[in-house]
Amino acid sequence: MKIDYHALGLKVGLECHQQLATRGKLFCNCKPHLFKGEPEIIFLRRLRPTQSELGQVDPAAFFEFQKGMKILYEADAETSCLVEMDEEPPHDLNREALDVSLTIALMMNAKPVDEIYVMRKIVIDGSNTTGFQRTCVVAVDGSINVDGKNVPIQHICLEEDAARKMGEEGFLIRYRIDRLGIPLVEITTGPVMNTPEEAERVALAIGKILRSTRRVKRGIGTIRQDLNISIRDGALVEIKGVQELELISKVVEYEVQRQLSLLKIRDELRQRDLREDELKERFVDVTSVFRETQCQILQRAISQGKIILAVKLPKIAGLLAFELTPGLRFGGELADRARFWGRVGGILHTDELKSYGVSDKEISELRRSAGAGEEDAVVIVADKIENASDALKAVVERVREAINGVPEETRAANPDGTTRYMRPRPGAARMYPETDVPPIKITGEHLERLRAQLPEPPGDKIKRLMSSYGLNEKLARQLLDMEYDNLFEVAVKETNVTPTVVAATLTETFKALKREGVKIENLTEEQIVEIFKIVGLEKTSKESIPEIVRWLTKHEGSNPMEAIKELGLTMLSEEELKSLIEEYLDKNKDLIAEKKLGALGGLIGIIMKDLRGKAKPELVNKILREKLAERLSG
Repeated sequence: MKIDYHALGLKVGLECHQQLATRGKLFCNCKPHLFKGEPEIIFLRRLRPTQSELGQVDPAAFFEFQKGMKILYEADAETSCLVEMDEEPPHDLNREALDVSLTIALMMNAKPVDEIYVMRKIVIDGSNTTGFQRTCVVAVDGSINVDGKNVPIQHICLEEDAARKMGEEGFLIRYRIDRLGIPLVEITTGPVMNTPEEAERVALAIGKILRSTRRVKRGIGTIRQDLNISIRDGALVEIKGVQELELISKVVEYEVQRQLSLLKIRDELRQRDLREDELKERFVDVTSVFRETQCQILQRAISQGKIILAVKLPKIAGLLAFELTPGLRFGGELADRARFWGRVGGILHTDELKSYGVSDKEISELRRSAGAGEEDAVVIVADKIENASDALKAVVERVREAINGVPEETRAANPDGTTRYMRPRPGAARMYPETDVPPIKITGEHLERLRAQLPEPPGDKIKRLMSSYGLNEKLARQLLDMEYDNLFEVAVKETNVTPTVVAATLTETFKALKREGVKIENLTEEQIVEIFKIVGLEKTSKESIPEIVRWLTKHEGSNPMEAIKELGLTMLSEEELKSLIEEYLDKNKDLIAEKKLGALGGLIGIIMKDLRGKAKPELVNKILREKLAERLSG
């Protein structure tokens, strides 16, 4: 289905979160790395919401508290200290991280604030031991140009990253606090993107500016995008945790589909004349209906001593099976709410019961017990009485919301671009001042020092690479995207290899090797430059580079000359090559007699395959032509 996003009034805003590559964490000197293996320190907590200065409780925080979860924290002494454990006040703000974030702000034409004030943002899902995240505004009112469009940068913040979730068992969540406190820059754009593709292009442009500083981390988990998406008649929905750039357009596309589908459900419910006051929280124990059921889910629940609770949803028969996006039906939205508010595994409903092995007789008895007619749906939950009740209350509330259309909420991104319910949208009572970290004044002299050291903007660098080194635009862009532009310039200056060969090797050749599973990241920049030096000195050929790289990535600490000797890739002298070609001509007398000069192509293919990069193709071609001509004339 083709969607006219402009006609729908689509608006997308981005929040890009990028870890900074600093020597220490934001409020202590611990190493900003992740540890592997078993933790050295373990402690247990339960976090609670607090009232703001106006006596308000943030709804997102209250939602997390309602789950009744306890958090087990894991740590090691190298990546965490008493600051991360909330047993010691935070140290002063990391000045290195502040300078990197100010550099990013200046590159985005933003206005740095006069004084940095650290704030606390309430977060009690367990991802921070304190129950809040420390954050500070660094700059405001910036802009970047993307494909001729001015994209406003509303603000740039510096904040601490959260702990990483390791698992969940019942009411216990495990977090590792090694990631907690790693400096993170947050860039928030205005909601000016009007198509999924435009949102992705803006994210790419922001990513290029961040990478051009050479002060940000790379790899999965180091950058995350949150999207704020709305359409006309829909609602503002925040989608968190999009880690892959290529997924952004798909997430926007699916969210638009989801909201359009929910608007169709709203219109259908209005046609059916469903009113909010008809949705009653009247729950019926229907465990006896399923005592002899063949449905394995319900059998297992009853055997564990759980009860089965039911609620009637008037006038919505058939709508729970309505597909919102691929793999997500309206019943799935109800199930998400039930899981989070009721701490249950999920729900079953009359639109799908037969597919779970529930008999027609049981469905009829269920409808009778719940007082439901054919135009009604019935939802059931199997769990403890309090959990099942909370889950069904959430289900009823979600259907009430459906009468009005699309609810505002925070959702989490799935790996395929679809989303799931995460929590309510946070309210205004979420932020309050941090009293343990003193403010920092930003002086004009400080900013001038940073301006004098600003990295070359990506667009300017692409033009310079093209004009100075004769590269085409594709190669120049690939060098920047893969962050090989600096290495490229060093290799060209220090070796006799042509710029095009160096660029093509760092981009196309390395990309192909990565697809094979070769761990290019195991190579040091010194090893890569040394490979080009050896090729430039004609000790081996450029055709040997892939084999040398494969060998080096498997032999840590080795040098390229060792690889060449081990693999037998040393270049042949001209005399050795002449002698070898004579041997090939002797072996292929019949081919030469039959095809004359036409045998040249076949012979070159045979020889180059056998030599495996020990000779330059142009030299093989020259000597072979001469020798073949001699034989034919003789």
